[in-house]
Amino acid sequence: MKKNNFCIIMAGGIGSRFWPMSTADRPKQFLDICGSGETLIQNTVKRFERVCPSENIFIVTNERYKELIMEQLPQLTEMQIICEPFRRNTAPCIAYANYKIRNINPDANIVVAPSDHIILNEDEFIRILNVALDASAKTNALYTLGINPSRPETGYGYIQFDELGSQDVENKIYKVKTFTEKPIYEMAVQFLQSGDFLWNSGLFIWNLKAIDQAFRSFLPEIYELFDEGVSCINKPSEDLFIRKVYEVCRSISIDYGIMEKADNVFVLASDFGWSDLGTWGSLHELRKKDENQNVITGKNIKLYDTKNSIVSMPKDKLVVIQGLDDYIVVENNNVLLICKKQDEQLIRQFVNDVQAELGDKYI
Repeated sequence: MKKNNFCIIMAGGIGSRFWPMSTADRPKQFLDICGSGETLIQNTVKRFERVCPSENIFIVTNERYKELIMEQLPQLTEMQIICEPFRRNTAPCIAYANYKIRNINPDANIVVAPSDHIILNEDEFIRILNVALDASAKTNALYTLGINPSRPETGYGYIQFDELGSQDVENKIYKVKTFTEKPIYEMAVQFLQSGDFLWNSGLFIWNLKAIDQAFRSFLPEIYELFDEGVSCINKPSEDLFIRKVYEVCRSISIDYGIMEKADNVFVLASDFGWSDLGTWGSLHELRKKDENQNVITGKNIKLYDTKNSIVSMPKDKLVVIQGLDDYIVVENNNVLLICKKQDEQLIRQFVNDVQAELGDKYI
């Protein structure tokens, strides 16, 4: 295990597409969504402990989740929990973590990952990640893991690669040509048929010097904001300094701010059983199903003439359902959601409407 390897795990999201199971007080990364006995963030940290020392893992989150993280990840110190005062998307989040890591090890080799992804083949994932880390330690390039697409998925972003600009054909490290946000179905079909598009996993690998240079080139105002407070790192004045930075810091994703603009970006074509677990539908695909293709969570659930659905209920609740096909039925914290699985993109709108009419009580 290399002492220069660090990991930044982003864990500040609310996961509104998993409402009502995921709430503002306890988002999906702090839940045992898959029934494994561990929460998503616990699984994520355990996974990355295979590529870097535990003390080199940093969690970036909203300050309201600090206690939850300390409770679920007792092996981490308080210093490893980086608390943002406000949500400002992924670029400021990564800049803040870089600011902390630079003080510890300016030669750091960094993996950036969301806290709520599912990896079914962890051994293959670790193998590919080590290939990427070895490459990033030797070059000032930016790397991302692309997933070989299995269907014309419209819920993921896509990466187009150029084999002619390959860095390492044997390890399938290709030059990135373009990034595309979630496409319409017809475009996703074309991407799949072309053979030179991968799903964007949101997993990044680079060395600290390379990402610092990228921030200076493409997001200099963010880099300079954090750089002004180098003397505050790990001191009582850090919290006040960071609050002032976040009050004026631009909200922008690392994808849009840097990855889509840089010309030294490479992608590793990968296949390790990945899902970003962004929706109830994606959970339905991953979980074990009964003979009617239903995913059931709960002890007292009786289904009749019901198929292709996901039903999640409290343990003490008796639920009888008849005649549903392709539905989501979830109850949590006095909220019952019944929604067609094909219309689950509307859940965010449901959350917004409930919040506007009833406040934060059910959110």
